[in-house]
Amino acid sequence: MGHMANIAFIGLGVMGGPIAGHLAKAGHRLTVYNRSIGKAKLWSDAYGGTVAISPAKAAEDADIVISCVGNDDDLSQIALGREGAFRTMKPGSLFIDHTTVSARIARQLFVEGEALGIHSIDAPVSGGQAGAENGRLSIMCGGTEPAFAAAKIVMQAYAARIIHVGGAGAGQTTKMVNQICIAGVLQGVSEALRFAQAAELDLDKVFEAISGGAAQSWQMENRWKTMAQDEFDFGFAVDWMRKDLGLALEEARANGATLPMTAMVDQFYADVQAMGGHRQDTSALVRRITRA
Repeated sequence: MGHMANIAFIGLGVMGGPIAGHLAKAGHRLTVYNRSIGKAKLWSDAYGGTVAISPAKAAEDADIVISCVGNDDDLSQIALGREGAFRTMKPGSLFIDHTTVSARIARQLFVEGEALGIHSIDAPVSGGQAGAENGRLSIMCGGTEPAFAAAKIVMQAYAARIIHVGGAGAGQTTKMVNQICIAGVLQGVSEALRFAQAAELDLDKVFEAISGGAAQSWQMENRWKTMAQDEFDFGFAVDWMRKDLGLALEEARANGATLPMTAMVDQFYADVQAMGGHRQDTSALVRRITRA
């Protein structure tokens, strides 16, 4: 495949745009597609590359196709649809998907890809918009060893951590594990903050006293102060979290795991949506607990 690849990039949103930018800066040749053509034109004004009118057109000469779209339906359309990338991808080429989707569609793409000689990697990311912009994403991958080895070479342009977890779908289920962990921690931090406020404690002192011990978490480290100030404009939106928790709950029904806390926090997020918190970040979970 050589060091510089012909890459088709599909989906130039808040994550895809910066990721594709890192690939362009690394010297790869990019052909980009976005559902709203305006975004693709803006991206190519900034980074060069070619704008394609469909995923199939974008993928025609690609060694690697990378997608970063919204959900299962979007992914199915850009990969398997009438104008999808799988229509034109060559045998031996590689499909990397960074969308957070169901494990079911990840496995479907793997199977349909294999039939066409296309290698497929499900590679959801964590690290959010800042991670994408700074090229410091964590990427959890599912697929075969050779496909992963090829994918890792290009993903190094925008990732700080790249882990091959297992076979097809393992990347997506690992992303679910990530979101399940976050849901519980945020509920705990939310209750703790409201309790500290009810007890009329100095919140900075509380943070200083407990943030070095077993109560420590990324959420406390990064969101305790902002949650206390009712500031919730820092990244991963409640609407997206509900999508992700829904995927985890759906997969748990299939694999027999029980997720009672996750199911409850998903419903708590529905309360936050009803309060108008759709686009606020996940720490807005605290909003549904009234101050004493």
